[in-house]
Amino acid sequence: MKVLVIGSGAREHALCRSLSLDPDVTALHCAPGNAGIAEVAELHAVDALDGAAVARLAGGLGADLVVVGPEAPLVAGVADAVRVAGIDCFGPSAEAARLEGSKAFAKDVMAGAGVPTARSYVCATPAEIDAALDAFGAPYVVKDDGLAAGKGVVVTEDVDAAREHALNCVTAGGGRVVVEEFLDGPEVSLFAVTDGRTVVPLQPAQDFKRALDGDQGPNTGGMGAYSPLPWADPKLVDEVLETVLQPTVDELRRRGTPFSGLLYAGLAITSRGIRVIEFNARFGDPETQVVLARLRTPLAGVLRAAANGTLAGLEPLSWSEESAVTVVVASHNYPGAPRTGDPVEGLAEVAELDAPAAYVLHAGTRREGGAVLSAGGRVLSVTATGADLTEARDRAYTAVARVRLDGSQHRSDIAARVAVEQRG
Repeated sequence: MKVLVIGSGAREHALCRSLSLDPDVTALHCAPGNAGIAEVAELHAVDALDGAAVARLAGGLGADLVVVGPEAPLVAGVADAVRVAGIDCFGPSAEAARLEGSKAFAKDVMAGAGVPTARSYVCATPAEIDAALDAFGAPYVVKDDGLAAGKGVVVTEDVDAAREHALNCVTAGGGRVVVEEFLDGPEVSLFAVTDGRTVVPLQPAQDFKRALDGDQGPNTGGMGAYSPLPWADPKLVDEVLETVLQPTVDELRRRGTPFSGLLYAGLAITSRGIRVIEFNARFGDPETQVVLARLRTPLAGVLRAAANGTLAGLEPLSWSEESAVTVVVASHNYPGAPRTGDPVEGLAEVAELDAPAAYVLHAGTRREGGAVLSAGGRVLSVTATGADLTEARDRAYTAVARVRLDGSQHRSDIAARVAVEQRG
């Protein structure tokens, strides 16, 4: 199988790494990729948002499968263009990707499917915003209706800050903002592969959105993750499949917009039960890094079965009993305007001293001459596995300490609390 992956982040590096280990993959390509992906795949320069260009590239390469990683190309219809060209594509249509592209659309789908979620108001005017904020009270949850790279959500006790964010979303975005009730309880990310009918859940993970230790600081695209979740109910995956994932897929098919690809449910385990925080239409970052680190079933066949409608015939997925932890190394000032162009050093030391238990997945990097330079806010995802979360954490942070990037930042508490609880 010849596979083309679209994207340039750590999620795509994780996908490419797993695909490169799949014996059925005879050629692996990525567009546009990054400095780390170049070690396992052939890179190609293409505009990831240009569906026609992606389809031409896939056709020219003789690709059997195209995997679209990020949300923006999916919302832009890249998967549609690839399928029109007669090539299997893992990723939903533009219509189905509205599940992530519009919070208001997602709320409407959940209402139709009977999926439990937070009560919310879709607002388009200052008066509607004020009424919604007053109805729910603090803490206030305000979400940009459109795509915001994981940074469009504000959770705050400050009503003025909530109102300011809401007004900015309305004026600078698509004219709408979602204000919803605050959900108590821990958050869980659960991915599922689907062909539009059959839904195959993956293992759950938990990520860390805040920039600083102790869940302080601004929201980010994600500063780390771990899997499995020792504290979660063993029936969690089955319950989410029955009450959230399958009903959502069924509702989208009923509406004539079948969802084929990766359905990501961001969940809150509240005192009143499971509630959906948000849906995404693609693998999450950094959760993908830890989930794929534990997947033993070869990846390419799973993705192609979703793309061509044959998931029902797939053997049950096989998972490692090990734990996985990923720690994001971010550039100076992230999640604000990041500083880029700084040399990234120590990568060879991780590869020599810590592999295969720990390894580095590139996010925002580029190669200049013989050097790897930072090229984005989140620069690297350092991922490690171990017998339990304590061992996986120790290995991940040992590898992080070998990486040298001037002004970089990372959280020191990824999976710390749950690792201590796991050891008793």
